[in-house]
Amino acid sequence: MKPAIEALQDFKKQNKNRGRLLVHCPDQPGIVSSISKFLFEYDANIIESSQYSTNPEGGMFFLRIEFECPNLQEKAIKLEQEFLPIATQFQMKWKFTYVHTLKKMAIFVSKELHCLRELLWDWQNGDLMTDIAVVISNHEDAREVVELLHIPFYHIPASKENRAEVELKQQQLLKEYEIDTVVLARYMQILTPTFVATHPNEIINIHHSFLPAFVGAKPYERAFTRGVKLIGATSHYVTNDLDEGPIIEQDIKRVNHRDGVEDLKKIGRAIERSVLSRAVKWHLEDRVIVHENKTIVFA
Repeated sequence: MKPAIEALQDFKKQNKNRGRLLVHCPDQPGIVSSISKFLFEYDANIIESSQYSTNPEGGMFFLRIEFECPNLQEKAIKLEQEFLPIATQFQMKWKFTYVHTLKKMAIFVSKELHCLRELLWDWQNGDLMTDIAVVISNHEDAREVVELLHIPFYHIPASKENRAEVELKQQQLLKEYEIDTVVLARYMQILTPTFVATHPNEIINIHHSFLPAFVGAKPYERAFTRGVKLIGATSHYVTNDLDEGPIIEQDIKRVNHRDGVEDLKKIGRAIERSVLSRAVKWHLEDRVIVHENKTIVFA
């Protein structure tokens, strides 16, 4: 049995009546009032509410609500159906999620394992509430780490020459394991537009630079050559534009002229681990709303 299974089962039981609602729409009076009244009619108690408006006059409005509702699992379908008139009235993009339904995650990794290890550690500690259903790699390096936790591991060698064949196998596995979220934990392969299009805002990457600086390969080497005084890491959703998807989280650390490339990499790995972990956690907790090529993060 996976070490985290018992904690996850307890979490699901404790949150069987916990729901979340994400909304974004043109800003106008009455949005919060209408939603609050609607939830009240279902005997729901609002536990947490966060909102943001880009401009009260003609801007966009963003809202995340977490609530407790008796017998939520039985009410869920009716809840969503009866919310439709409100959504239509305010031209909303919206989504109800249910905390007891854990997202299923696939982790893609190559040879560097520090980000993978961080995610597995958080998962074992009960800090990452998800079902890590499968790990897929183009190298064998992670097999022992993963299989010790009884998580299925698949080695699929990848290169430019066999990318279509590789992604077909990957897609089959994602479908087989009913994956909701894909995390690229230093997976050093570029995904095709076809692959990305099938998982919009569901693929989370960690890039080892403070974007938009040093997009693409070898950012630490380029940072060293440029003589930077700050290095960082960026976690973002994957789009067809390399390393230019909506940013979820970033962090930095100061460096100086004494730090060589290997020093930068060592410092950077610590930043990468924490940045990716936070981004994945916020995604799992439905704290991120994507609008155009930006994110609203209710952390």
